[in-house]
Amino acid sequence: MTLSYDQLRELDARHVWHPFTQAATASPPILALGGRGATIYGADGREYLDMVSSWWVNLHGHGHPAIAQAIADQAMRLEQVIFADFTHEPAARLAQRVTSLLPGDLDRVFYSDDGSTAVEVALKLAHQYWRNRGQHRGIIVAFEGGYHGDTVGAMSAGQSSGYFEAWREMLFPVKTVPFPATWDDDPDVDTKEREALEALDLIFASHPDHVAAVIIEPLIQGAAGMRMCRPQFLRALEERVRGNESLLIADEIMTGFGRTGAVFACVKAGITPDLVCLSKGLTGGFLPLSMTVAREAIYAEFLGPDLTRAFLHGHSYTANPLGCAAGLASLDLLQAPDCLPRIQAIETLHRARLDRLRPRRNVARTRLCGTIAALDVTGGDEGYGAAIGARLKREFLARGLLLRPLGNVLYLLPPYCTTEAELNRAWDTVEEMLETI
Repeated sequence: MTLSYDQLRELDARHVWHPFTQAATASPPILALGGRGATIYGADGREYLDMVSSWWVNLHGHGHPAIAQAIADQAMRLEQVIFADFTHEPAARLAQRVTSLLPGDLDRVFYSDDGSTAVEVALKLAHQYWRNRGQHRGIIVAFEGGYHGDTVGAMSAGQSSGYFEAWREMLFPVKTVPFPATWDDDPDVDTKEREALEALDLIFASHPDHVAAVIIEPLIQGAAGMRMCRPQFLRALEERVRGNESLLIADEIMTGFGRTGAVFACVKAGITPDLVCLSKGLTGGFLPLSMTVAREAIYAEFLGPDLTRAFLHGHSYTANPLGCAAGLASLDLLQAPDCLPRIQAIETLHRARLDRLRPRRNVARTRLCGTIAALDVTGGDEGYGAAIGARLKREFLARGLLLRPLGNVLYLLPPYCTTEAELNRAWDTVEEMLETI
């Protein structure tokens, strides 16, 4: 039975609970019929240019036939198998290919379901690693504004982001240090970096041999408002963590698979974390899948004659073959000769359009890293709850542009298939909106 547009909207309104939405005040969601490239087709007859990669997951465009075909082929062979007792070709091949792109001995992949669970795995691994070594290290250090997901452990690491006040009593304590957010022509970046490192030094000095791990979103804090730091800060951070014999966790849920201009942010920054969390772009935006990648020395601490040292954690759909097949196809596209030039072209166009906007009185703190461009809209309130964000989102949708400002922070994070004309159209609309608000 085929339902009408109105019938489907009625069903949704009656039965569906949408994320990050106040249903009492939100406009009805747009019914998506399909997508191709950077465009989403709505049942209202309109086309929407997806400039947020559908919550940062889509790398190569909607409905990419190579990924779709890989999933279909795999579904005819093996759709799912319990990963505690079995393995399969897509999981083994995907683990090898991803680890070959990561630095150092980041060679061991633990599969899970999404970004939050990848972070949960990293936090649990860090805790048990020290326990298996006969040490009690219960302190996690995170960065102010950091956001690592919506499960309890991930929320705890990201509690300074301000998203989780409703569940504060559920969260375990975490030490936080300032994040040295910077932007174009920032005169204070050296001071901010020094203060952040001094704060970290103080925690290490006050709690010797008790810090299990330091977790950071390398180069870009996403949900905090696309706040960016410099590669040299990450190198100094790694040096501090190594010097205090702690672990470094890189949350590359958003930054992985080319977003920063390099395949991974840790590669661009020249650091080798102990644990790396990957998801979002891992399957090219087709299926939920994540990885927590560990250095070989961490994996070795979980080996022993019985289960007491083992990592007793898992998910029903761990290493789902369909997701792994999608990941392999997405990597093929990412490593194709034409992909890096497209990423570089997006960054170049972003730079030119940001520079055009910088003189505007209601634009501040322009910043760019790879395919991610951001600016602050000034003249009103700030932060995630800033009214300008909801207004801009409505106005952009009315013009066929999918952008989701983070409060007063406006950012573009397009899929790599986005054409020059499409990206210029998006920036033209941004300029028009900044002129009229």
